[in-house]
Amino acid sequence: MTKIKLDLRLSSVASLVRNGSVVADIGTDHGYLICWLIQNGISPHGIAADLRKGPLENARNTVVECGLDDKVELYLSDGLKELPENGADDIVIAGMGGILIAEILSQAKWVFDKNVRIVAQPMTHPEVLREFLIKNGFKIIEEKTSTDGKHVYCALSAEFCGSESECDESYYYLGELLKNDDDITKKYIDKMLFTLEKKYIALKKSDIDDYIGLEKLINEIKLKVSEAYND
Repeated sequence: MTKIKLDLRLSSVASLVRNGSVVADIGTDHGYLICWLIQNGISPHGIAADLRKGPLENARNTVVECGLDDKVELYLSDGLKELPENGADDIVIAGMGGILIAEILSQAKWVFDKNVRIVAQPMTHPEVLREFLIKNGFKIIEEKTSTDGKHVYCALSAEFCGSESECDESYYYLGELLKNDDDITKKYIDKMLFTLEKKYIALKKSDIDDYIGLEKLINEIKLKVSEAYND
């Protein structure tokens, strides 16, 4: 029987899953995450779903090798479309862009439920996902960062609360990250600011008016970071 080991990126995602929850892993790829959660007693039962037949077969092989045939259901599904409504407590979507994750969630209204937790790890545009969550009545509970070589990742958990939280634009970029006082989180924030500043320079050179708003945003982010870390 195969024992699954997770890399640091997926370990960060797994740490946000609630103990005892039935988990749906969307875009499961090889099925490592769902099998690890069950093997480690975090989830009693799980769903592994993928849009493509190849990755789903890879997941099926992993499930069989782990002896978890009776504990993992496999679905060929575009996002959450083919999954049974209310079939999972925690919805995990990792390894996709923030825009796509937001689109997947928007098409499954059953996840807009106070008993369902969203665990996401956007590879790009996390600010788009945070904005979607906030504007659609979700509250971001926790965020964790991880590193894998040169890459730094951020994972978040969120629950539906039914009302939009008040926040400024900088929150869409920082979320709950400033609650963490660790080097990986600071590195993640530094990279995010570096990307925004590159965009600002390009816009300013092009004489596009948007650079003024972007400059204000960058300054707001820097101020909040400075206040949080007493720089």
